[in-house]
Amino acid sequence: MKRQLQPHQIITQSLTGPFQKTIWKPFVKAVDTYALIAPGDRIAVCVSGGKDSMLLAKLMQQLQRVRQNDFALEFLTMDPGYDPAHTRQLLDNAALLGIPVQVFETNILRIVNKQEQHPCFLCARMRRGHLYAKAQALGCNKIALGHHFNDVIETTLMGMLYGGQIQAMLPRRRSDNYDGMELIRPLYCVHEEDILAWRDANALHFLQCACRFTSRSQEDAAYSRRARVKALIAQLKSESPEVERSIFHSIHTVQLDSMPGYKSQGIAHSFLERLE
Repeated sequence: MKRQLQPHQIITQSLTGPFQKTIWKPFVKAVDTYALIAPGDRIAVCVSGGKDSMLLAKLMQQLQRVRQNDFALEFLTMDPGYDPAHTRQLLDNAALLGIPVQVFETNILRIVNKQEQHPCFLCARMRRGHLYAKAQALGCNKIALGHHFNDVIETTLMGMLYGGQIQAMLPRRRSDNYDGMELIRPLYCVHEEDILAWRDANALHFLQCACRFTSRSQEDAAYSRRARVKALIAQLKSESPEVERSIFHSIHTVQLDSMPGYKSQGIAHSFLERLE
């Protein structure tokens, strides 16, 4: 009699089956192209409970099996002060996917919810610091975050339109504050629409952000900067299907010789230097 597969096995098979082309291959491409993982690495996979981090955890788990355990994984979940129902849902999803998460608690939401100015920036910064510290304490040399292809191109445009700078999101970078630690983004080449398709095909229900700032009216959310940039890209894509890939390609082929100014390692440079 044929053995019945467990839910996490079915979900794993979907990554190397129906979603092999759209998720598994772009994931492996990012890992190899940007040299994100090396033998002997101990990587803390940061699992927030959302669709991106849950998929990342499952992909990293499968990659470890395929590459015969030449790197180690720790699945870290930071509880910033969730309502208990949120934590239960996160743990239930982790169990469903077969991901052995370690939960550690912080008081980040209590602090952030008192802030009216730039709360999301403060929250992200505090989360990152806690994750680095916990990962380092566990002997990890890298943390893996679930930023995907669309995060990369949206962040690029947001910097240009609202920040007055051309600045991309790197697939890999060294920590400025934690010696020997690196941040990697293995979903760098995976499109959000494919993540959503994988979620829906497996009937999975993940956490949304539990912060009060993201629970405001739909009208306010629709006018957030990221939402507006996302809508702009969607509009441009409807007119030119290759526009997303063009934005992504542009950050890999910057022509510095055509730039009147740029910064490198915090030092400003001018095109006039080349004329001297």
